[in-house]
Amino acid sequence: LTRAEVNTTNKLRYLTKQIVKFKYLTMASASINFARRSMVQAMRSSGPAMSSKTFGSVRLMSTYYTPAHEYCKVDGNIATIGITDFAQAALGDIVFVDLPDLDDEFEAKESFGSVESVKAASDVYAPISGKVLEVNEALTDEPGLVNTSAETDAWFIKLELGEDGESELGGLMGAVEYKEHCEKEAH
Repeated sequence: LTRAEVNTTNKLRYLTKQIVKFKYLTMASASINFARRSMVQAMRSSGPAMSSKTFGSVRLMSTYYTPAHEYCKVDGNIATIGITDFAQAALGDIVFVDLPDLDDEFEAKESFGSVESVKAASDVYAPISGKVLEVNEALTDEPGLVNTSAETDAWFIKLELGEDGESELGGLMGAVEYKEHCEKEAH
């Protein structure tokens, strides 16, 4: 073999190895993506019962709702709580939000604060039991944030789930159930 043929043969071997590596990585990536999609589909199809389960020691991010229009976004053992977009729309322009102090503890269905609008005032209830870890101080200065970002930036409190957190979450509605609840209330 000439030197050029040897170089070509070596390049072909190198490229063949690279193709094999690429195929392996592509197959591995496809398997991981399939597993992710399967898990998400399983969670969606089984509703809140599946989405509230703990996988290992990590609970996947899940959102729950009360009939009184509070939401509870759970990530691990921390629940972010506020009022839903449906609630803020019913209240109208929010002018005042009363929030608890850090380290206050609440039982599920206990009032932890209130919201006042140009139309009405309403208590806000804890969907689950827990201890207040954080309060959204931005709402003190800008209560109208609830009207523009009710379920994102305008959260009220963050609670550490209490002992009964898992069972209390089971009594709340998932997204599909809550949507149906709102549609019934709207009619």
